[in-house]
Amino acid sequence: MAQPPLLQLTDISLTYGGDPVFDGLSLNVQPGDRVALVGRNGSGKSTLMRVMAGLTETDRGDRVVPPGATVGYMEQDPDLSGYETLGAFAASGLDPAEAYKVERASEGLKFDPARTVATASGGERRRAALAKLMAEDPDLMLLDEPTNHLDIEAIGWLETELRATRKAFVLISHDRRFLTELTRATLWIDRGAVRRSEQGFAHFETWRDKVWEDEDTQRHKLDRRIKAEARWAVEGISARRKRNMGRVRALQDMRETRASMIRRQGTAAMDLASGPTSGKRVIEAEGLAKRFGERTILRDFSLRVLRGDRVAFVGPNGVGKTTLIRMLTGEIAPDEGTVTLGTNLVPAVFDQTRAALDPDMTLWDSLTGDPDMRVSGKADQVLVRGEPKHVVAYLKDFLFDERRARAPVRSLSGGEKARLLLARLMARESNLLVLDEPTNDLDVETLDLLQDLIGEYDGTVMLISHDRDFLDRVATTTVAMEGDGLAVVYAGGWSDYRAQRAEGQAEAAPARPAAKPATAPKVEPKPAAARKSAGLSFTEKHRLQALPDEIARLEAEIGKLNQLLTDPDLALREPVKFRKATEALAERQSKLDAAETEWLSLEEKAEAAE
Repeated sequence: MAQPPLLQLTDISLTYGGDPVFDGLSLNVQPGDRVALVGRNGSGKSTLMRVMAGLTETDRGDRVVPPGATVGYMEQDPDLSGYETLGAFAASGLDPAEAYKVERASEGLKFDPARTVATASGGERRRAALAKLMAEDPDLMLLDEPTNHLDIEAIGWLETELRATRKAFVLISHDRRFLTELTRATLWIDRGAVRRSEQGFAHFETWRDKVWEDEDTQRHKLDRRIKAEARWAVEGISARRKRNMGRVRALQDMRETRASMIRRQGTAAMDLASGPTSGKRVIEAEGLAKRFGERTILRDFSLRVLRGDRVAFVGPNGVGKTTLIRMLTGEIAPDEGTVTLGTNLVPAVFDQTRAALDPDMTLWDSLTGDPDMRVSGKADQVLVRGEPKHVVAYLKDFLFDERRARAPVRSLSGGEKARLLLARLMARESNLLVLDEPTNDLDVETLDLLQDLIGEYDGTVMLISHDRDFLDRVATTTVAMEGDGLAVVYAGGWSDYRAQRAEGQAEAAPARPAAKPATAPKVEPKPAAARKSAGLSFTEKHRLQALPDEIARLEAEIGKLNQLLTDPDLALREPVKFRKATEALAERQSKLDAAETEWLSLEEKAEAAE
């Protein structure tokens, strides 16, 4: 017997004083669902999640949670008022015997439960709210940007926890790798409608592009029909008009249908203009060291940055990544060592704290009040890469509606604040970009565009990010800060760094015989980092590391599909769903067979080289 949905929304409508956010929305979340909730910034993702949590009252519709089912919600700005410490908040509502769960989560998420709420940062408050939700372990977890303010290690811990849970969850996240690894279905908010795909985020872009292609085809066909019918209405014989009023009414209906087709929001018209060419050597750092009191931030670090390099800085929160960049740009002095800056440098800085944005200023004043963008004698224009442009037109380039121009900055979502900061940054010419957490809160399309712009930028880029996918796509060099002052330079992005680090650890470890599968490659293989693999190419080593997780994911998906197909009435009751599930099962089984064969082949090749 099929289980009832954990959450059911039926005919939901919600309006905030203007156009409806949602109209006639219906959706279900089933037990065990792992759902990515995606959409453009400002499309209503957080609003929908609050509706799902029962915290936002709708104009119309029903929200049903079956008796005994529990729904937990982690919001972006949790309210901790009334609690003395972060730990007291995270443990509220728990049985004292389960307090250990908060301690465990605090270690994984890296916050101090004893810290007072009054002195805690926004990131620490969010981590405490996430720990509370993980400790409560509800049947359905609603997670709104859980990876914000987490470093890569904490993201990895959370990813492991969510992969292991049997509970359902819905995720909003800007971290593509996180969504790809964890989700098996996708909810997409697009122009007030919510579509669902029974495939995870890994397939989202292909699905989205197909939907848009079908829309364009439908719109084109409708335009041709309207044009043909309109010609008939003008040129038709008057005597026949009376007999064909139905056709006239059909034409009117088609025009109304066409008018109701809401055009897709385009991508931001962002652009990065390089300033004068810098010297070939941008930064030369030798023997840097830095301490704050008893704490060592950096010791004996050297780095050469050449024109055109894309250097990523990674490591746990608080390890000193921003401090290192400030030393490299000459903003603060090292305790030891020297930094030599190249000639003709024109830097531009993206600050993760959003300190350049005054929450009480309007969007209009945030641009016209910037000294670098001010046009003398013209209060309605800004200077964009040396050319004057109307402030509203420039805001539209970054997808802001002209009605928002006089709205306060505090009314913007996180993604909208990031876009406004990018608008200020990209208005000026530069040849050295310093980007501190630029990807936070940005939607997929804007991330894609930013990635392309960085790739085409003629200058040099130094960036801090915890987004592994973004690092892989952008970075040519990675500086890994591993604590206690240790910083190591690696070639390539995040995956390259992890592979090279694992290879180095394997070579440094005492040699020991590799475990061989007893019967079939389905036996869990040892981590690739624990083996010698000198006979493999760099790509093969990286692939050998990735295959165990891929095999585990495919086996989990096959298990879910097999469970679905055990319903004897599914083929008669829902033939389309049965067909899709059967096709998906065959596809995943084929991929699993191929992955197991590939793993066995690479494993044997690695062993032969020992």
